[in-house]
Amino acid sequence: MAKKKAPAGTPAIAALNSAGAQFTVHAYEHDPAHPSYGEEAAQAMGVSPDRVFKTLVAEVDGVLTVAVVPVSGSLDLKALAAAVSGKRAAMADPALAERTTGYVRGGISPLGQRKRLRTVVDESAGAHATICVSAGRRGLEVELAPATLAALTDAAVAPIARA
Repeated sequence: MAKKKAPAGTPAIAALNSAGAQFTVHAYEHDPAHPSYGEEAAQAMGVSPDRVFKTLVAEVDGVLTVAVVPVSGSLDLKALAAAVSGKRAAMADPALAERTTGYVRGGISPLGQRKRLRTVVDESAGAHATICVSAGRRGLEVELAPATLAALTDAAVAPIARA
């Protein structure tokens, strides 16, 4: 991965540039008809779905919380609640998630959000040297080290995904 600055383009890329992080940007042509944003990204980039992570916004005891899990799996809401010492978790209303993060569904990035939300990254990310997450719009991903993502989002790392 090069440590060169990429054109800002999105708040996520601007945040990575500002932090001096090492990352690579991957752009691909988004197909609005594709049933899964994450699976589409993995296929378009030729990357295993285990290395492409989706950003989901949930409410844990009424507090918006970001969950970053592999596109090859799903979010375990009970595990997410436990990871932040909460009792109940449910998926957030998509319109609320979009307003709060400043991103559109399918392009929500864990980085550069309008309002910084507490974040939990699935522990499986640590099995890879790099992972890919949304760069802030559909058809744009950033590849970075899981530790870099966790540090820049002040994330907890916990087992929150189901296969």
